[in-house]
Amino acid sequence: MADQSVRGRFVWHELVTPDSNAAHAFYGKAIGWKSQPWEEDASYVMFAAKRGPIGATVAGNGSAPHWLPYVGTGDIDRTIELAKQKGGSVVKDVATLSSGSRYAVLQDPYGAKFGIYESAEEYGKITPPQPGEHSWHELISTDHAGAFEFYSALFGWQNLVEHDLGEMGTYLIYGFGDVPFGGMMTMNAGPGPSWLSYVQVKDVNQTAKKVKSAGGKVINGPMEVPGGDWIVQAVDPQGAMFAAHALAADMKKPEKKPKQAKQMKQPEQLKLDTEETTPPVVQDPETPAEQEAPPAEKPPEEPAQKPAKKAPARKKAPAKEAPPAEAPTEEAPAKQAPAKKSPAKKAPAKKAPAKKAPSKKSSKTPAKKKAGKKSSKKRPAAKGAGSKKTAAKKGAKKSAKAKSKTRSGGKKKAAKKPRKGK
Repeated sequence: MADQSVRGRFVWHELVTPDSNAAHAFYGKAIGWKSQPWEEDASYVMFAAKRGPIGATVAGNGSAPHWLPYVGTGDIDRTIELAKQKGGSVVKDVATLSSGSRYAVLQDPYGAKFGIYESAEEYGKITPPQPGEHSWHELISTDHAGAFEFYSALFGWQNLVEHDLGEMGTYLIYGFGDVPFGGMMTMNAGPGPSWLSYVQVKDVNQTAKKVKSAGGKVINGPMEVPGGDWIVQAVDPQGAMFAAHALAADMKKPEKKPKQAKQMKQPEQLKLDTEETTPPVVQDPETPAEQEAPPAEKPPEEPAQKPAKKAPARKKAPAKEAPPAEAPTEEAPAKQAPAKKSPAKKAPAKKAPAKKAPSKKSSKTPAKKKAGKKSSKKRPAAKGAGSKKTAAKKGAKKSAKAKSKTRSGGKKKAAKKPRKGK
């Protein structure tokens, strides 16, 4: 039984061309389609997008190269009867495939050719086109108003909106409900009544370059159309006209890099104005943490520069700010005094938070390990306080190792199996 939901939908596209191999080579470079032979006929080579085949090449048999769109119908015999009643004609009689699906080629009253397809299988719901799939179908006619009445009787298309193009006339957009399928317009000049199918791409500017490099010609665009979308119209090396279409959202260039640069500077400014700078550094542990880790650990190598009490407050400030704010005389008792003196015991107790804090600052930077080794070489000079400093250091290292074990990963979604098409 035929699928009734396919009525009025564009389901297939055939490229009538004298050179199938050259055509597949061109569109592979310009659009990115892959070549896929049909199981029932190896000479019928299909164009495949990511979600499956979208069309195929057929021999020209003397006719001019062109693209032929196929529109779905729930009853092919009834559609042919209506077409004849409305002034259309049959170009190719009904043929039946092994699957039970049937197709034919017709011509509207004004000379534009199109195919009709009765599917024996369900097509499912209408889904938005993806890059590499046809997203718009435009009819150039000598009477677009009369043409719309003809196609509306056959497929039930609705007149969604009409745009006044000034000297170019009216552009009628048709489709179902809120889903547009394409447009129609009257044009007496040019190649004559015909259908022009648009392929959705990410960037029409890049597509135009690919068309030229592959041997095709750009005849119109790239240009922006009402609504913000972009199009480009071209001709392949064999002479068949086609077009590409990009959404307005895809053509807009994101301006995220300048904003990120400003955000990167904010932690630097906050670090100079406030004492509590650990959260900003953790959120952005790239270059700031690596550049400032060595200055924070240099005071233990030069005991005459920083006192033990000021170390936690200035641990993240640049090294050049620390010396002027601190007196170098308080560290002398730590060197000269034995373990019995109370000043030597109080200093390590206040330094313990300074050894744990670096693990919160950035546990991923190798600068911490190097700084730790340097400080351990200087600690034997401070007698009586070595055991507590060593314990603090070990605790910081364990915390740093625990936080540095992170993993990231993901799975790519498997591409859907291409639908075998007629």
